Amino acid sequence: MRILIADDHPVVRQGLKQILSSDLEAAVVGEATTGDEALELARRLEWDLAIVDFSMPGRNGFDLLGDLKREFPDRPVLILSMHAESLHASRVLRAGGAGYVSKETAPQELTKAIRKVASGGRYVSASLAEILAFELSSDVRQPHERLSDREYRVMWLLATGKQINEIATEMQLRPTTVSTYRARIFRKLGLGSTAELVRYAIRQHLVA
Repeated sequence: MRILIADDHPVVRQGLKQILSSDLEAAVVGEATTGDEALELARRLEWDLAIVDFSMPGRNGFDLLGDLKREFPDRPVLILSMHAESLHASRVLRAGGAGYVSKETAPQELTKAIRKVASGGRYVSASLAEILAFELSSDVRQPHERLSDREYRVMWLLATGKQINEIATEMQLRPTTVSTYRARIFRKLGLGSTAELVRYAIRQHLVA
């Protein structure tokens, strides 16, 4: 199996390669440190599966997932993240991700996830299955679930304490564009300030 890895931390990439080499007959055919670099490698190399970090500078893992699914719709993309499943996993799956694995559990879960998606399935851990079951059983959609993927990303970064200029740099947008997104988010969520947004995100368990 030919695997493409995208993560901006060398120690994580090394750890992934050790897990893959010890438990699977897999070859890492490319390593990227940013989403832009990963997309370039994906277009240039032959690969079967991509393992993508959720949080990368520039084109983050969520944006990269969308790009990869548009250009390579039949190839599975696993999202690896330091963030808990409750924060982003369901949105990743809705966007076409083949699975969501936290870095904390990667040594135990990654090979199971790869085997699952390589056979054409989607990987859902037991804890994530509970989250998805709760969401399906709930008749009420929360306001943040009506945000677009880009709006959700800006909302989450604001809630984690990032400033407009920092978000603009991370997402490769103009500060005025980020401000426009912020205004839309406030309107859709019925909020009037960043402080209110932080309180909302904490109540909804969107930030740890």
